[in-house]
Amino acid sequence: MGFASDTSLHLRTRRIRALAVFTCALSVLVVMVSAYLRLSGAGLGCADWPACYGSVLAGIPHAPWVGARLAHRIVATLALLAGIVLVWRCWRPQPLQPAARYATLLLALMLFLSVVGVWSADPRMAWVNFINLIGGLGLVTFSWRVAITSEPSQWVDRGPGGPFCRLALAALTLTVLLGGLIGARYAAPACGTLPGCQGVWWPTGGWSALHPFVTLAGPSGPGEAGGVVLHLLHRYAAALAAVLLAVVALRLRTVRRARNAALAVLTLLLLEGLLGVLTVASGFSLWLAVAHNVGAALLLAAAASLMHAVRR
Repeated sequence: MGFASDTSLHLRTRRIRALAVFTCALSVLVVMVSAYLRLSGAGLGCADWPACYGSVLAGIPHAPWVGARLAHRIVATLALLAGIVLVWRCWRPQPLQPAARYATLLLALMLFLSVVGVWSADPRMAWVNFINLIGGLGLVTFSWRVAITSEPSQWVDRGPGGPFCRLALAALTLTVLLGGLIGARYAAPACGTLPGCQGVWWPTGGWSALHPFVTLAGPSGPGEAGGVVLHLLHRYAAALAAVLLAVVALRLRTVRRARNAALAVLTLLLLEGLLGVLTVASGFSLWLAVAHNVGAALLLAAAASLMHAVRR
């Protein structure tokens, strides 16, 4: 009886994990296509850069690839259906925690983004752009958390560096939020140099740019104070997150249960940092910016795996 019960539970968790990985893959596709639609529509890397950037705010959008919107709707619908099934599988016949909690948060986020989508037609609403961008990254993170928490833990001891790992995750989250504000406020052209912004290393004004609940009149031009604030804070937060995550990953790379997550974090840190530098150096290439968005989603998922390994 006990053996049959264990076999049934193992089969159930395997199916939940497979479905969660599938949902996570769909969520990554949603992030990628959504980033392409948002950035190409804004005119990122357009021919008359940066004058043509943000013309969508004046009612003159740049037309993305015709099939992109259809692809986005199809993938988003499939992800929603997978999320519904995932919640059902995690709660029935009895709750599988903590996977059930993460699956519920995932579905709630999906439904919330569907409601927010009603206002997506107006690109001037920075908070809508911000929520859509951050929400997409949240889909990847929550679906991956379901996958990594669906299997019962084999370990009862806590790994080294728990509080330090949480601090690193907080720094990474702050970096992502600031990056989301850059996109939401059409502030890409405000800082086209590295490592400072046109010789500025610390902003002296423009702090109101940290407030996302505004209606935009136009994009941030080169050197615009608000855009400079966002770019510099994003870069400093990214540097802090990179150092903290690298320290945690290097400490955990020899711990068997955390080795894969640590290597993934280190690899994605290097890749994401390189993509960020190349995006600015290239004059904000559309495809490099899209890849930077996808890299952020994957890095959040890898960091979640590292946190899970520490907690087990």
